[in-house]
Amino acid sequence: MKEKDKIYDFSHLCDSCLHILFERGEIDSLPSENTLERKDYCYNCGQPILSEINEFSHDLDLLESALYNPKLKVVCYTAPSVRVALGDEFGMPVGSFVEGKMVAALKKLGFSAVFDMNTGADFTILEEANEFYERLTKNKNLPMFTSCCPGWVNYAVMMHPELKSHLSTCKSPQQMFGAIINSVYAKASGIDPKDIFVVSIVPCVAKKVENKQAGINSSKGYDVDVAITTREIASLIKSRGIDFANLEEQKFDNFFGTASGAGAIFGNTGGVMEAVLRTVGDRLTNGQCKRLEFNMVRGLDNVRRAEVKFGERTIKLAVVVGLKNVETILAELKADPHKYDFVEVMACDGGCIGGAGQPRPSGMELSEVLKLRSAGLYQGALKRQAKRAHKNSAVMQVYTNYLGDIGSSKAKNLLHRKYN
Repeated sequence: MKEKDKIYDFSHLCDSCLHILFERGEIDSLPSENTLERKDYCYNCGQPILSEINEFSHDLDLLESALYNPKLKVVCYTAPSVRVALGDEFGMPVGSFVEGKMVAALKKLGFSAVFDMNTGADFTILEEANEFYERLTKNKNLPMFTSCCPGWVNYAVMMHPELKSHLSTCKSPQQMFGAIINSVYAKASGIDPKDIFVVSIVPCVAKKVENKQAGINSSKGYDVDVAITTREIASLIKSRGIDFANLEEQKFDNFFGTASGAGAIFGNTGGVMEAVLRTVGDRLTNGQCKRLEFNMVRGLDNVRRAEVKFGERTIKLAVVVGLKNVETILAELKADPHKYDFVEVMACDGGCIGGAGQPRPSGMELSEVLKLRSAGLYQGALKRQAKRAHKNSAVMQVYTNYLGDIGSSKAKNLLHRKYN
């Protein structure tokens, strides 16, 4: 037996992990029997532990301790895809948009404030669109790869360090919003950041690792104290005896106003790219771009390629879902470094809607579940008054009052990261 074929336990490896190992020559074939030890080749996408909710029960213990601590102001914010999956845990139709009931449940759990991570996504869009515009006009470090998915970022940094200069330096919405809460919100509310306990509610297990990475926190401690998955928060709601399905809907706390429809689609594969295109397109056409929907980047196919024209500029795009498919695009770029300008990568099927912390309804194919969740997010986005992040007056007000210009030194210090 070759050294690389030492005995492993494949039971903890997802399809993406297996294909990555096979394509990189770490194993000679895709095994039918699980024998690979995932700790040797883990990018923290979380998919290998889909059924292991109790693995992170200490995070729930930490959250409950904070909720019962009268000295702490415990605030939370919820990722886009949570609101189209949480209802699955309470007998509601798959893909139901349960935003109002979700907020009501979180209020009953005792959170001091419940915010919308879609607002954090709006900040990400503004910074990432600005970064892409600068790279595009200077023709520097293209293609630019998205940086919202920690599973993908871990893979890129570990397996392809030559891509570091091509990764967007923007933090994910989770990290941006955590930094903003500990600075903008704390200052405006007259609260010492040390007394704020920040909780993100996410579809993703990798977020539990992201908040502890070097070079990603703006505070002395962590910008996000704990990340709780959709399934974990569902278990806490159940343990408190909350009748989720019959809750009266409530709205998010309005300190940050209402998120745009661009931030709302981040949970879908292609959503980050589409949201950025809405803002970049407006900038490249001096505000004349009326287009909102970019259907060519939507869908659930593993790799999607497209071109979009803004004025005289044609932008070449690729959307990748599933780490096993990344090498296809990287091989294309090796053959032609100018093949793409902008590439979005998400580690999980369907993007965040298929994250490792999401419920998995029994009796349904995953593809059908993802279609319903994706539709739920797009429908929810239509209800937003602002459809572009740069048209979100509340977010722009934060720049005016605190951050300065988009991409300013203050914004970069708070909202961007470095890769080690």
